[in-house]
Amino acid sequence: MNIDKIVFLFLNKFAGNYFYLDFSFYFFASILPYLFIFSLLLFLLRKIRKNIWLTGEALLAGLFARYGLVTIASYFVPRSRPFLVIEEMTLLLPYKESMSFPSGHAAFLFAISTIIYFYNKKLGVFLYTLSFLGGVSRVIMGVHWPADVFVGALAGILSGIIFSEIFRAIKNKYSR
Repeated sequence: MNIDKIVFLFLNKFAGNYFYLDFSFYFFASILPYLFIFSLLLFLLRKIRKNIWLTGEALLAGLFARYGLVTIASYFVPRSRPFLVIEEMTLLLPYKESMSFPSGHAAFLFAISTIIYFYNKKLGVFLYTLSFLGGVSRVIMGVHWPADVFVGALAGILSGIIFSEIFRAIKNKYSR
């Protein structure tokens, strides 16, 4: 048995035991990305002129990670979701039969967290923690393997770094 399956089975044992715990897994696994977007938009509306760069940078990095890097990687590494492979598991999140690798949710969350980290270290660390909980919850709920989340997180961090550098260059060019 490989390490990915061992870690998956260990984490998945926590699913389906307690309503409030399952609800928190559901929140982190499904609602958190929408909360990130909503928070960014509220942040933008608070001071549009000041926060336009941060919001645009974070949303573009997240979307590029999710729909660019993840989509490309999934073509090269087709991997079935755990609930299609393992019978003795708990699936708490109804999900369609699609490819599992890498996690688009993790990529999106970690990309936004990376951009925010470059602007505000404390808030960035908090968002990284939420992103980690979101990724682990996707494993607990049975829709991703641990390696899917890990590679998704790396894709998100890479996307955040790339977009941070692109936006820094654009700002430097036009602020002279």
